[in-house]
Amino acid sequence: MYFFGNTYFYYVVIGLQAICVIHCLRRNTQTKWIWLIVFLPLIGCIAYFFTEIINQNDIQNVQSGVGALLNPTGRIRRLEEQLRFSDTFNNRIQLADAYQAAGQTERAIELYEFSLTGAFTENEHVLTQLINCYFKLKEYERVIPLAKKIYGSLKFNRSAVHVKYAISLDFTGHPEAAEKEFLLMKARYANFEARYQYGLFLRRNNRSVEAQQIFTDILGENSYLSPRERRSNAYWFELTRNEMKNMKERSATGT
Repeated sequence: MYFFGNTYFYYVVIGLQAICVIHCLRRNTQTKWIWLIVFLPLIGCIAYFFTEIINQNDIQNVQSGVGALLNPTGRIRRLEEQLRFSDTFNNRIQLADAYQAAGQTERAIELYEFSLTGAFTENEHVLTQLINCYFKLKEYERVIPLAKKIYGSLKFNRSAVHVKYAISLDFTGHPEAAEKEFLLMKARYANFEARYQYGLFLRRNNRSVEAQQIFTDILGENSYLSPRERRSNAYWFELTRNEMKNMKERSATGT
């Protein structure tokens, strides 16, 4: 059981072997792969994975993503050249997305706005990205009409954009409408971003007791989540802990 010096690693390799062998049998690939996977487990699995499971396009996409992360300016230049060569909707949006990812929000907005014409007037991706841009610039009054255009979309419900819409309603003087949206996103063991922001909303509106209860509920659910769920929501749990700490300090000092 300790052939690899570590039980966990042993089971990981066994799992990889099973996945690769099943894939091999289903695809009816060459028998030599099965022998390689069985007798050279780790090397065989890695070789099979990159040769038979991941295709060349996937590898190129990964390489492109890594390159964009390491050299965003270079990617932006390539997309700018691509747009100059062919001014299409897709090329404009790819460049706008790259601008937004690089923090060039105003330039992204210019392209997004210019692209909302003809058949693309109600394009959900563009509207969503514009909401993200205007929210980042704290132009909340611009967020609201855009959010209303995609309000009925399945992707909008309980999404990060829905949260931004609720916050924008509050910051533009519509607390009742904002709370209605927050309550639509309230659910146990889920929607931690929305619930954290609802807690902040309650605190801003001098409802600290209710806010504290929201934060307490969030943290109390942590231990009931799967490891994956805890990892994916760790950021909101940390913010919630910090907010509860700040609330206690403000209460102690009477501020």
